[in-house]
Amino acid sequence: MDFWQELLASNWGREFVAGGFGGIAGTIAGHPLDTLRIRQQSLNTGSAFSILRQVVIKEGPAALYKGMGAPLASVTFQNALVFQIYAILSRAFDSSIFANTDSVPSYKGVAMAGVGTGAIQSFIVSPVELIKIRLQLSKKTSPTGPIHVAKTILKTEGIRGLFRGFNITILRDAPAHGIYFWTYEYMREQLHPGCRKTGDESLKTMWISGGLAGVSSWIGCYPLDVVKTRLQAQSWTSSRKGYDGVIDCVEKSVKQEGHGVLWRGLRTTLARAFVVNGAIFAAYETAMRCLINQQRKQHSDMSS
Repeated sequence: MDFWQELLASNWGREFVAGGFGGIAGTIAGHPLDTLRIRQQSLNTGSAFSILRQVVIKEGPAALYKGMGAPLASVTFQNALVFQIYAILSRAFDSSIFANTDSVPSYKGVAMAGVGTGAIQSFIVSPVELIKIRLQLSKKTSPTGPIHVAKTILKTEGIRGLFRGFNITILRDAPAHGIYFWTYEYMREQLHPGCRKTGDESLKTMWISGGLAGVSSWIGCYPLDVVKTRLQAQSWTSSRKGYDGVIDCVEKSVKQEGHGVLWRGLRTTLARAFVVNGAIFAAYETAMRCLINQQRKQHSDMSS
């Protein structure tokens, strides 16, 4: 067999490829709402609707997809890696999987695997989100290419600048991913009892479970995301310079704009989370079924 046939013939290969498809679907579905979220968090310019109206009028509808090149270029690998790491860790944290190959990971194993996955993938997410945020906050006349922005950051701020906000990214993503995968597995079982073993849930179940997983994971970590956005944006927007770290950013933001600033843009984020993660899990599960069915067909053709 060639490389792709060998890759797709393994469980790990299928999870990796299916995760990539999920990431692409989620990025395309949610990037406009993500642009509104970033502008709400970093710039005190009003509601999501008013920001949307200003962006479309002043910069054109295409501005809603500004900065999508950075996450789209990396999201296939990033999301594929997330689902792959999660699959490995969920089996490693649950010894019953090795004793019974027909069993599924326990909810405890799912949560622990999610925490580990979130911590590991932060090494990729942190610089990618930094570049995306800089692009989303840039003016129309500013450089819009992710490669140009990355080179500028390295030149002016060094490698440490590229990983600005890394510590808080881990603090945000580790527990959030634990909640994320636990919620998905729990909700899909509630909506379609037995589907964790049979894998026969509907597309609607996949979408709703994925959407609720995204919403629940964001609610708990949202204040950290606001702080992370401001830390990563501060050297790009002159109005946000001067934060010396996480604590300093929280103190100055709350003092200047009140406690509500830590929840600014939450509704937009939750709407985006439902759409994006519903698309991610629906695409992932659908791709997994297609890959498994294709492999079964190949085996059937070979045996006949």
